[in-house]
Amino acid sequence: MKLSCTRDNLHQGLSITSHLMTKNVNLPILQNVLLKAEGGSIRFTATNLEMAINCTVRGKVEEAGEYTLPSKLFFDYVSLLPNETIHIETQDQNANVQCGSHKTKIHGLGASEFPLVPRVSGEKDFQIPVEEFKKALAQVLFSVATNESRPELTGVSFSFFSHEQEGRLTLAATDSYRLSEKTIPLVSPVEEPLLLVVPSKTLHEVARILSVFKDDVELPSTLTLHLSNAQLVFTYGPVELISRTIDEIYPDYKAIIPTAFQTRAVIDREDFVKAVKTASLFSHSGLFDVTLTFDPSVSQLSVSATDATRGENSTNCSAELSGQRNTVTVNYRYLLDGLQAIASDQVVFEMIDGGNPCLITPKDATDAYRYIIMPIKQ
Repeated sequence: MKLSCTRDNLHQGLSITSHLMTKNVNLPILQNVLLKAEGGSIRFTATNLEMAINCTVRGKVEEAGEYTLPSKLFFDYVSLLPNETIHIETQDQNANVQCGSHKTKIHGLGASEFPLVPRVSGEKDFQIPVEEFKKALAQVLFSVATNESRPELTGVSFSFFSHEQEGRLTLAATDSYRLSEKTIPLVSPVEEPLLLVVPSKTLHEVARILSVFKDDVELPSTLTLHLSNAQLVFTYGPVELISRTIDEIYPDYKAIIPTAFQTRAVIDREDFVKAVKTASLFSHSGLFDVTLTFDPSVSQLSVSATDATRGENSTNCSAELSGQRNTVTVNYRYLLDGLQAIASDQVVFEMIDGGNPCLITPKDATDAYRYIIMPIKQ
């Protein structure tokens, strides 16, 4: 294999793929990235056996071929090279890399040992707007369960449906203590409703890839999701991410979302966040509890916490309150996650009583994002 490529192109291909390498005692080649040169392009491929990433960049190929090199070493080395053309030529078990006055020899492994990455032909395709999808991922991924005792909760529920003849996608994630739900429009129509569960690791990788390309104005404004059996492919510009889906049924979370409330409060989001952070300094270590008291008679929300060793704190926020006086104790970390995922200046907090789930929504778009937080039962 003999090729030349700009430093920027090579660096981009490696920054997309080298992140996926994994240490596997039985398969050391998983720490390598596969370079395949043919035509006028170079394709980088990395896999950890759960998912795989392909990234194609332009380059000049003098001799077609394929070879694998250590991902991290190769990426770190290319990162230090000047912005000039890089020449790569394989010879025996090495790759000779030259860029200006820089010359190095990197030991690699033959491409025949690299795991075969399946080609997924999409039975269903959906076009998802990139900016909306990035925001949605940021608003739901933190609610995914980390405990693998219930595999379906380690993923995000994707629900495709049609609303007023337009395609919609609802993403939902829960760890049983809180739940995030976000609905975004699709560019493509949805012929029939579809439900699937996508591993959160896959979506974290998609979010990372999209952040790498955030300043590239030439790339499309949508990414494509291809689905086939138990596999999916996200395609964006020169990148393909192939992953399995989670073959479990996601719980019917909509059943726990309250529809009628005893107390409703409209609160300035920044004031609420500061009050919660202040009270959190006095919460019980390990319990992370803060108590919210809503008093419509004085249009005020009180956020308080007490700890036997540190003391106590109560901070008041003005709020537009309706309904009855109410109190609930919640985990402040979960509460802050939900408040910080909302972009609007004001939030709506609705509750039944101290033993039922509470609903938090942005004031300006209550149907697009919903955050449910379970109370800490006293």
